[in-house]
Formats: sequence, structure tokens, C-alpha cells
Amino acid sequence: MFLGFFLALRAAGVKASLREFLTLQEAMQQGLAGFDTEHFYYLARAILVKDERLLDKFDVVFAEHFKGILQPAPAGVDGVAPRELPREWLEKLAEKLLTEEEKAQIEALGGLDKLMETLRQRLEEQKGRHQGGNKWIGTAGTSPFGAHGFNPEGVSIGQEKGRNRKAVKVWSQRSFKNLAGDAELGTRNMKVALRRLRRFAREGAPEELDLAGTIGSTARNAGYLDLKMVPERHNAVKILLLLDIGGSMDEHIHLCEQLFTAARTEFKHLKHLYFHNCPYDSLYHDARMRRGDSMPTNDVLHKYDHTWKLIFVGDASMSPYELSAPGGAATFYNAETGQVWLQRLLDAYPKAVWINPTREQYWQHTHTIGTIRKMMDERMYGLTLGGLDAAMRQLMQ
Repeated sequence: MFLGFFLALRAAGVKASLREFLTLQEAMQQGLAGFDTEHFYYLARAILVKDERLLDKFDVVFAEHFKGILQPAPAGVDGVAPRELPREWLEKLAEKLLTEEEKAQIEALGGLDKLMETLRQRLEEQKGRHQGGNKWIGTAGTSPFGAHGFNPEGVSIGQEKGRNRKAVKVWSQRSFKNLAGDAELGTRNMKVALRRLRRFAREGAPEELDLAGTIGSTARNAGYLDLKMVPERHNAVKILLLLDIGGSMDEHIHLCEQLFTAARTEFKHLKHLYFHNCPYDSLYHDARMRRGDSMPTNDVLHKYDHTWKLIFVGDASMSPYELSAPGGAATFYNAETGQVWLQRLLDAYPKAVWINPTREQYWQHTHTIGTIRKMMDERMYGLTLGGLDAAMRQLMQ
């Protein structure tokens, strides 16, 4: 059983090692999971999964591999298997998943015990699939049990996601789909990916207790306490963040806001400036891009030296003339082409990447994306967890 599970995980891309598989076997022999399905799930996940982006794959394989094994053994009258729901499962689910308001709503049916007892009875009575209606377990109905229907105090069974958000428990919910490597990011996951780009240093006033230094100094001082302080440790990586704003980027505003929030949290040395479609002779401190808020690009090149790492964020989608022709800029006259200014930035900052929020499957349909990608030596990455992780690896090389 477990060997097949291990091989299925490997085939799905969860690269658990043989040593980890043996560790799981040892843990089972020691009784760490007992005979509890939930305990085994968490034990196996903790041992076999090393990357949180693989948690969803683990859940899919676990559900598929054990769906026929974890059911109670057939027994009962006429060979019909009784379908019991362990009470401890229900109690734990109620503690973890129900708000006080939801618990109060359940009382409309007579309480959780009454709700689950009714579910048990329906499972025993029902002989086949049912759709619609207000009693049997099925789909598109108003029974308290089933999927794709409505009842304010219900249990959702066999439904990928909640529709009315009133179910006591979405039984088939997977909690880690947003962590997959090709999924678009939220602020939390962006922070996780950005943390790969770290080089710590202690700078500034000594405000943090140096525990090791204090112990050593106190010992050398015949036991009299001698406190030693050190500067707080910060990420010393310096990031120049250039953000495309306006036009076709409007549909990516929310995602880019999340990236900016994550970057401000992770990097102490962060300078951000704005441009529209392509950087030219000026960059802007404010997203409204008024002339009074501009900073000459040449000043940027002189103020921030080559030790800064450059990150462009933009969809790279524009008229080809904005890249290749003088006067091609959409909002003002540019004496030099966008390609000239882009190349100057790349020459000044050898460590540079381009983060593109457009889905990678559509890149080939836009000429300017291909042009900029070529200028970046293929260092263009999608704004996904996998893409952001690859970009940070590139910057650390």
C-alpha cells in the first residue's frame, strides 16, 4: 500500500527520497499515526513533502490513492457496508472550521448531532445518485446534504468549492491549490519567493542583544553581567524596482500591488520608480507620472551603482514603434528609442530580470514581448510562484 503511494507521489512530481519513505515506515512502526487517517495524512505530509508548492499535488495523490482503502471494511446485513462518520472527525471539524455564527445557524436543524444523524440516515436509505429535490443527498437541490445546491445549514459532499458558503464542511476541499508553482500569487506567497534573494548584514545602531557575546563577556568578567549589543540584522540586497503603469497594465494592478507590498516587506534597500510601456529618458516617483515627479534616467544610472539588482515589472506589450523608433512613445516625444534606454539600464545593472504578469502561454502572440525577452537574454519570468522563484535564483547567481 505505502510503496504504491510513494511511487505515485514520485510520478506526480513530489520528489520524496527513499530515505524519507523509510522514515515514514519507521514512524508507522512506532505508532506515531496510530489508526487515525488524519494523523497519517499529516505524518506523511510532514515527512515526504519538502516544498509547500507541492502540498496540493500531495493532497491530490493522497485522495486518489487512498479513496478506496480508507472506507470502512464491508460488513453488515446482506453484505451492505455500513457508512459511519466517526464522531471525533465531526467534533474536530466543528472546532476548526465553524464560526460562532455558523454554529448558531446549525441549531436551525436541531444542532450538529441532529444534522449528522440525519446525514447517516440518508446515507443508509439512499440507493443511488440523486439530483435536485430537498431530501436526498445529491446535486442541485435544497437538501442539507450534497453539492451545487442551496441550504443554509448544510454539509457539502463531492463539491470542489463552496457556492453559497454555508456548508458545515466542504469535504473535498484542497487547501493548498494557490501554492502550486504555476499559480498566480498572493502577498504571502510572494514574500516566500522573494526570501530566496537574501544576503544578511548588520547595519546601524546596536539595538539587538548579542547573546553569545554577552555570555562570553560575562564569563570573562568573573560572572558579572556584561551586556553586549549588536545592530539588527537586515537583508542587505539592494533592489531597483521599475514598474510599468497604465494602459494594458491596468488589469494587473491588484497583482502588482501585492508584489510591491511583499517587496517593501522583504527588502530594506528598495527604490521603486514608474514608467509607461518602456523606460525612456525619465522615470517617475509617482504612478501619476507628472513631469514634476520625474527623475532623469541618467541620474538613476549614476545614483544607484552596479551593486543594485534591477527588476522590471510589466507586460512588455506595446506598439513596436515604442521600442524601435524615435518619437514612438505613447505620451511624449522620445529622441532616442526605447531599446536604447533599455539597453543602457541592462548595461548598468548586470543582475536584471523582467517579471511579466501576462500568462506565459500568451507571450508568443505579442511581438514586443519577444523583442524584450531577447534583449533580456531570456531572463523574463511570469508572475507566478515558480516564475518569481526562478527570477530570484537568477538574481542570486
